[in-house]
Amino acid sequence: MESVQTMPKIRLAEPDISDAEVELVASVMRSGVLALGPLAEEFETRLAELTGRAFAIACSSGTAALHMAVRGLALQEGMEVITSPFSFVASSNCILYQGAVPRFVDIEEDTLGLDPDLIEDAATDRTAGIVPVHVFGQPCQIDRINRISDARGWWLVEDACEALGSSINGRPLGSYGAASTFAFYPNKQITTGEGGVVMTDDEDLAKSVRSMRNQGRDEDGTWLRHIQLGYNYRLDEMSAALGVAQLRRIAELDARRRHVVEAYGQALSSLEWLTVPKPVAGASVNWFVYVVRVDPVRIDRDRLLENLERHGVPARPYFAPLHLQPFYRETFGYRPGDFPVTERVASSTLALPFSTKLTDEQIAYIAETLGSCAASSAPDPS
Repeated sequence: MESVQTMPKIRLAEPDISDAEVELVASVMRSGVLALGPLAEEFETRLAELTGRAFAIACSSGTAALHMAVRGLALQEGMEVITSPFSFVASSNCILYQGAVPRFVDIEEDTLGLDPDLIEDAATDRTAGIVPVHVFGQPCQIDRINRISDARGWWLVEDACEALGSSINGRPLGSYGAASTFAFYPNKQITTGEGGVVMTDDEDLAKSVRSMRNQGRDEDGTWLRHIQLGYNYRLDEMSAALGVAQLRRIAELDARRRHVVEAYGQALSSLEWLTVPKPVAGASVNWFVYVVRVDPVRIDRDRLLENLERHGVPARPYFAPLHLQPFYRETFGYRPGDFPVTERVASSTLALPFSTKLTDEQIAYIAETLGSCAASSAPDPS
């Protein structure tokens, strides 16, 4: 009997690991040098070249990178830092780690980044810096935000954790501010498994961060000599090897992601109640995730999520507003309505399956399923 072909399981995200990655990681295992080795240095060099930064300091996660960046810029208890309520929680948690206070500013509808028109009103005499976020890889108004920061004498840490390979007006994201950060979780543009990096052009900041990630040791790494408070934020050599192999394939990986984005755009074009992600003017976006927005008048987003799951299409709301997270509400007293654009956007977003492994057949099925689920996903009559 002839076998029946079935479609592979659709995953929300999936890393693209080839034999090249496996072999390079295996070579590290055979070498016996599992930490602070030559591949970590190569990984840093390649990232610096990619963004035009002078220094790159690889570490254990994007969260660790953000923490070291703000601490390296002397963020202290009682200070305030302006940032976005529409982000992954690490961009504000890193401020709390230092005993400082995140001051949220609402976002723009198109960039999903900080609204520059609202920044000045959020500032106080305790404002020390600003952490703008490039959401999903889409550039925020980073040039304008950078000018505001410079005029006010604040430092700027660019959270580019979701934006490796994106640019605005020809300038790569990750090249702005006193420091910038990338992250390399398995759903990112490239992965190290877990991992991140601090990028900077400031040699003194680079030295301080390099010490911080290695338990506060001095530059020569003298054993049991610690010159400042430090952390175990190192990137191991196996993870660095994975990252190096991914960077060697980055053109291939980027091309595959672009193909999936283009395929989605064509497949979803007939769904009038759905808006696909598009780069803002002057931007080249290497999307981290593929997040569409649904018309809340015609579609109940949460009901649609349930219907998609029943048909084998994993999807997620992305992001939930940070100011409405239980911890932030309990700590700072935030309430619904405090940041209306963030809340409106968050209630309409839907992250669809997205990876280089996604096939055209799977994309067609996802689009077909979205269309067929629409009728049963309408809001209840009010």
